[in-house]
Amino acid sequence: MFDRHRRLAAAAAAMLAAAPAAADILPARQPTLHQLVGAPDNLKLSASVRLRFEAIDGQVRPGFDSSSQLVSLRSTLFAEYDFGGVRLGGEIRDARVYLEGDNTPLSTNEVNTFEPVQAYLAADLGDRLGQGSKASVQAGRMIITLGSGRLVTSEEFRNTANGYTGVRADWLTRSGIATTLFWSMPQVRLPSTRAAIGRNGFALDRESPDLMLYGGLVTTPLRFAWGSADIGYFRLFERDGPALPTLDRRLHTFDVRLFRDPAAGRLDWEFEGAWQFGTISNSTQRGSFTRDVQAYFYHLELGYTWPGGWAPRLSAEFDYATGTRATGSYGRFDTLFGGRRVDFSPSGIYNEINRANIASPGLHLEVTPNKRLDGMFEARLLLVPERSDSFATTNVRDLSGRSGNYAGEQFDFRLRYWLIPKALRFELDFDYLRKGPFLRNAPNAPRNGDVRFVAVSLLATY
Repeated sequence: MFDRHRRLAAAAAAMLAAAPAAADILPARQPTLHQLVGAPDNLKLSASVRLRFEAIDGQVRPGFDSSSQLVSLRSTLFAEYDFGGVRLGGEIRDARVYLEGDNTPLSTNEVNTFEPVQAYLAADLGDRLGQGSKASVQAGRMIITLGSGRLVTSEEFRNTANGYTGVRADWLTRSGIATTLFWSMPQVRLPSTRAAIGRNGFALDRESPDLMLYGGLVTTPLRFAWGSADIGYFRLFERDGPALPTLDRRLHTFDVRLFRDPAAGRLDWEFEGAWQFGTISNSTQRGSFTRDVQAYFYHLELGYTWPGGWAPRLSAEFDYATGTRATGSYGRFDTLFGGRRVDFSPSGIYNEINRANIASPGLHLEVTPNKRLDGMFEARLLLVPERSDSFATTNVRDLSGRSGNYAGEQFDFRLRYWLIPKALRFELDFDYLRKGPFLRNAPNAPRNGDVRFVAVSLLATY
């Protein structure tokens, strides 16, 4: 299987080398869907299709094939009509997979067919809440991203979307303070059985008061530090439904983020920390006992962008998220509906590193040679803070703690090239995880060598 992945990487490199030549014979501009149908100016209309092949060798997560591959297809269609202060919008997303094996890691993260993830009514209130301010209210099905996206977002790399049904209110004051308040029922993606997912089955997602997420975020300028601050609170309420057992999570999460956005010729920085408490059931079995939750995570980052050609940006980063000790309260941090690609690595059939029982210093490099090409490389050490708890989202665990706390090193590479500017983009992702003693020696760790993951994508936008 590794030879097949090596051939795939070679083919991807050949595709990349041929991309500039291919771009010369492709049209320099592609008419948008809005232009093709002659839509009026007050109608927003867009669509996209993404085709991706991904393969992995040396799978870390127990219970899956050591080597597997997957072809995913994601199609979207978005429309929003502005009646003059009142907007009606909707989006359909269709996510499917092909060529998977019986033990390929598949879930609702990969499949969600013909789903109306957005269907909303929004009102722009202008400056009714204060001179020079802007306010709006939105209700219905929607996609929400708040702050850094580490707690609430809809991740782009993943094949399916996080949808939320509820109400959202936004207010921006003349002084630059932005406030968002929301109440939502996150959409539970269906169907959820492995058999139905494998055949790209169809069922409308559901939302109910059995799963609610609400809270708010305030962003304010920090004039004394040339940056900004986010202050947020998120409440997750979960209980068993008629046919869906849960962990009955009742979580409060307080989040603070201080940051300065990257810009050429200056230092940028970011600190984000979240404290989480509440209760959680010990298992999804009805009647299981309840545990108190005490968890936290933080992200530290210091970067610099050089002016001039390629605009390289180098940053040093450190991420930490708690795990559960052998005794005491439940300590695994729950990232709620946050994205993993923000800091770590791709999801898909890789999907191994996230904000739970992890300590990870790293170096991150980004380059942009021109408007069509950009690249990213990141190197991280992977440590296990609580030796008797499972590491990140791998499910690899050593209850005795004798496998140590060193999980290994991860090297993450991404390259993107616009074959047709703003219309057709090629992307290559490659990850190598060299397993350390924890991922090699833990009792349930697969004995299958280091991890190699590659994904080749084409994204067409209209």
